[in-house]
Amino acid sequence: MIPEPTASADTTPSDRNVNAGMQVNCSGAVCHSGDESGNENRQKSVRGKKRAREGSENVKRSHAKACRGNGNQTGGGRGKRRPVAAVTLFEVVTMGKSAMQAVVDDWIEAYKTDRDTAILDLISFFIQCSGCKGVVTAEMCQNRADNEVMSKMVEELDERAGLQYKKFLAFPWILTVTWPMDMGSVEYPLIQSGPYGRWFHSEFCDFVSVLVSRCQYSVIFDSYLMNGLISLLVELSDSYIRAFRHTCTLAAVKLLSSLVNVALNLSVGVENSQKLHKVGKTKTSGKQNAMQQGRLQKKIAELQEKKMVIDNMMDALFKGVFLKRYRDVFPEIRAMCVEELGVWMKRYSSEFLTDSYLKYLGWMMFDKVPDVRVKCVLGLQGLYGDPLLLLKLDLFTCHFKERMISMTLDKDNEVAVQSLKLLVLISKSCNDMLKPEDYEQMVQFVYSSQRPLATLAGELLYSRLLSVTVPESGSQDGLNEEDSHVQQTTARLKALLGFYHKSELHTHVVYLVDSLWDCAGDLLKDWPTITSILLQSPSRLNSGLTQVEEAVVVEILVASLRQAAEGPTLVGRAGGRKVMTAREKKTQVDDCTKLTEHFFTALPKLLSKFSRSSDIVTSLMKIPQFFLPECPAVENTQLVSDLMAEMGTVLDHHSGPAVLEAAARTYATMCGEETARHQMACTARDSVVQCWMDRLAALLEDSLKGDRFSADKEKTEKILATLRKLRVFYNGHDLSKWNLCELLGPLVSLDSIGEIPTPVLLEALQCLCYCLLWNLNTSGETLTSREKALAQRAQLSLFCERSHRCLSHADHRVREQAFLGVCDVLTAHSYQLHVWDPCSHGPLRYTPNPKLQRVLLSFVLECVFIGPDSDSQSRVSEDSEVEKLEHLHKRRNLLAAFCKLIMHGVLEMSVAAEVFMYYTKFYNDFGDIIKETLYRTRQMDKIESAHTLVQCLQQLFVRLKQEQESGGRAHPGVQTFTSIKELARRFSLTFGDPLKFRESIVMIHKNGIDFVFQGFIQTPDASYPAYLSYLTILSEFSSKLLKPDKKTVYSFLQKNTVEHIINLREECWQPLIYYRASLLAAAEGEDVVSYVSSDRRPYLPNRSPFYKQNSLLDGNKSPCPLSPVETKVIKSQKRSCSSSSLEKMAESDPFSFTLEPPAQRLRYEELIHCSSKDVDVDSLVVVDV
Repeated sequence: MIPEPTASADTTPSDRNVNAGMQVNCSGAVCHSGDESGNENRQKSVRGKKRAREGSENVKRSHAKACRGNGNQTGGGRGKRRPVAAVTLFEVVTMGKSAMQAVVDDWIEAYKTDRDTAILDLISFFIQCSGCKGVVTAEMCQNRADNEVMSKMVEELDERAGLQYKKFLAFPWILTVTWPMDMGSVEYPLIQSGPYGRWFHSEFCDFVSVLVSRCQYSVIFDSYLMNGLISLLVELSDSYIRAFRHTCTLAAVKLLSSLVNVALNLSVGVENSQKLHKVGKTKTSGKQNAMQQGRLQKKIAELQEKKMVIDNMMDALFKGVFLKRYRDVFPEIRAMCVEELGVWMKRYSSEFLTDSYLKYLGWMMFDKVPDVRVKCVLGLQGLYGDPLLLLKLDLFTCHFKERMISMTLDKDNEVAVQSLKLLVLISKSCNDMLKPEDYEQMVQFVYSSQRPLATLAGELLYSRLLSVTVPESGSQDGLNEEDSHVQQTTARLKALLGFYHKSELHTHVVYLVDSLWDCAGDLLKDWPTITSILLQSPSRLNSGLTQVEEAVVVEILVASLRQAAEGPTLVGRAGGRKVMTAREKKTQVDDCTKLTEHFFTALPKLLSKFSRSSDIVTSLMKIPQFFLPECPAVENTQLVSDLMAEMGTVLDHHSGPAVLEAAARTYATMCGEETARHQMACTARDSVVQCWMDRLAALLEDSLKGDRFSADKEKTEKILATLRKLRVFYNGHDLSKWNLCELLGPLVSLDSIGEIPTPVLLEALQCLCYCLLWNLNTSGETLTSREKALAQRAQLSLFCERSHRCLSHADHRVREQAFLGVCDVLTAHSYQLHVWDPCSHGPLRYTPNPKLQRVLLSFVLECVFIGPDSDSQSRVSEDSEVEKLEHLHKRRNLLAAFCKLIMHGVLEMSVAAEVFMYYTKFYNDFGDIIKETLYRTRQMDKIESAHTLVQCLQQLFVRLKQEQESGGRAHPGVQTFTSIKELARRFSLTFGDPLKFRESIVMIHKNGIDFVFQGFIQTPDASYPAYLSYLTILSEFSSKLLKPDKKTVYSFLQKNTVEHIINLREECWQPLIYYRASLLAAAEGEDVVSYVSSDRRPYLPNRSPFYKQNSLLDGNKSPCPLSPVETKVIKSQKRSCSSSSLEKMAESDPFSFTLEPPAQRLRYEELIHCSSKDVDVDSLVVVDV
């Protein structure tokens, strides 16, 4: 243990000076006293304490700072000649104006002069670094074992004074720290964000390490400095104040790290001295040699004693700080402890690298906070990376191997990456620790969505599976170097194929290649060898590849080409670098040049060999997309023509969607104007398309006889294949010059359209849609006259008419395609109108007829907003989750296409009312689309958009009323009153700034009031309006009214109700009470229900002097909650007020109520009873006459 200082009866002058007492300022300087009560601040005057401190360094600095402006200083002459910029050690360190070593040297000199003052300055430094702005009182303790003294070591708070106290022993000092109670909520320096927090952390750690390194040969062994410092850090690190705990724990672990360096230096010194002593023994005996041996033995004893002292210090810090704080509730403290423990184990392995210390790293790998787990793994990486330490880690590895493997599945990406890096390190250093099943689990991370994790798994897979070469055998003696390399590459590819097939993830080749790209680039970029393997026949010395293996190798080849041309950017994989370095860009250009030169020659051969395999051809057709646009080495026209010819041959043999899509993209890339091969590629493409058009014309001529489609099955398949090819190419290429619309027009115009096979009709509708879209896209160049503009309008009209007919087709797929085609074409037409000049070439706008608009709306309502009881939904419920998501995706596309027509003004905005009705009912499925439509329509016209919302609510309300009147079975489109009210609430939330939408909100209220009272004539049989309950729904918009608008709306309501006799005792008038309450309660900032149900007196916002006088007489000035009621009443003792004065009050107050005849007025008790009823919205029904 640390040697304890013995108390002496004789005190030095400095001790007497210390015992005389000191006072602390509010910045945290220390005050110490000989009084054991610890209340020096209350007993001694400031002047007496200041005189007691005149000799200390702090006083000199404070005096220098106070007298800096005068230039004359009383006191030490040194202070007169050189003013000091900082007062305390904390200020010197945090200002950063001096080198840390110089600051520490100055403090050591002060310590040697007056160690009590210096140590207290150091104590003050650590307390101030904790962010404490309180007071520290120091007392001398003569006996550490005094039970009475130890019983006073407390930490408590005084709630009255708003202060907290901590009294602890830092022998020979008893320190009392006093600080405000709100310190726990204040940011202390270590947790401050930004550059200052990081800088302070670095400076603070540097100070601790420099302090120990400068003291290791002197005062560190005086049994005074380290005793006090360790006691301080141990006590404050155990405080319940996080600032003390965090700061002092950091200081303690950094202090222990510095002591580890001292212990290592002492160990080296002991070892060197022992070697010298051993060498000296072999020399001849002599007096000089004996004296030298004696000095060496004495030196060895001193060094060993010092090392023992340092070990005791480290043990005290470890047991006093680490064992308590490695489980701290604050995760940063736990991470800090674990991080430093790894440092101690690596630096001082003879002492700390034991199972008794390693267990803490193992336990903390189960911590809930990712940062703590990361620190554990990083510490273990440092240990497993040193081969000399592996023997001490065997037991730890056996106990915690499963945990390290499971951490690769951690939800935190950094933890998973570092854990896999640790396991890769273990596999390299101690291969026998991991089992084959462990490796199988780890290499599956090549398909991970995080690229750093996948790259590490790829490195592991490469080291275990692909880095091996084919051993030399007798069969290879006759092979040359090239054939041997081909066999080795074939073996490595087969090993990779075996892993790929075993993983059963057959659609993730690009992810596998991306994972192996950094470590297996020599294999993946060996395109000539892979090509030769694919082109060789299986009759050679090796057995070659099977057809399945060839398909996978081609996928790997294409994925490597994509990686070389586009870089490691994959959809669904994150964590890669987004910015390429100059070296990477140069490598990318070189790789693209190599692949362009090689595959311009090799690709036609590959296409010729695999022309019958659709899967392989689909992959091979993508290769030209990665060619460089300009490559002088391949400008040979023969190479281009050979490639185009083979691609044309492939298109003759295949009509699958994947092959056609790849071919269309490749032709689009080759036909780009920036490429040198543009002309030849365009000629080849036109030749292919012309062949298809001729074939389709001949087939349709034979199949369309009269008004019927009379093609047999074989001919229908040919028509379908040709249409599919044209449709795929029409999607990416402008084929307008072939006039496909004229060719397909008779097909979709047949009267017996139901007899056309559904696949053929679907392809024809898509071709017609693409034809119109390309015409609209190029209209700026082609529409140069009025005749052409009118012709385009006629074409649009004809297309919409044909699609209108298809919307009544029996097959749902045809109706869906016709709907999407109409929506896409009309949306594109709306874009075209923005750049069209009607003054030059006449009007161009085409508006769909009302019948088509109604059919489109009906289709959306029937096919998108499907309830759980519908037939379509019941069929979907039997399918898998994937099919359900696909069905939902289709419905979202249909709704989005329809909403685009509303946003772009193709359809009237009022049509959106039918869509807005389902905002809450289908919020999870379509809420984002409907909400975006609402915002877009509001940007177009605020008033018209508000009219649409009103129309939506009123239609739902009328349908509900009609449903209640009929009393029949509930209709699926009818919503409950609660759902309508919730929909109104959602609508009101979409109005952000009330000032911005002021006119719209007022219009909603006035329109709603007109909806309720317009045309209402009160009769004995109809005493209230039929739609009175709508006011409850309308009240949801009251909170968005501005105060002046509330008066306007209220006056408008009064005008509509003044002619009617309203009996508040009848429950049918509750919606009116509720609505009036919403208008008035909003002004008071209250809830509507609480406003209605409160029992305060009537309240007049604009109080007249007469009202104020009566209020003073009554002694109650609180506003009345009964303002929503119909009649204004006051207590019986105030009824002396004349009715004329009340009428004047009503005229002057816009929020007042219309006075009723005395016979119709309610008593005060009746009003209380009426207004205190809670309005049950769920049970509220639409009342009728």
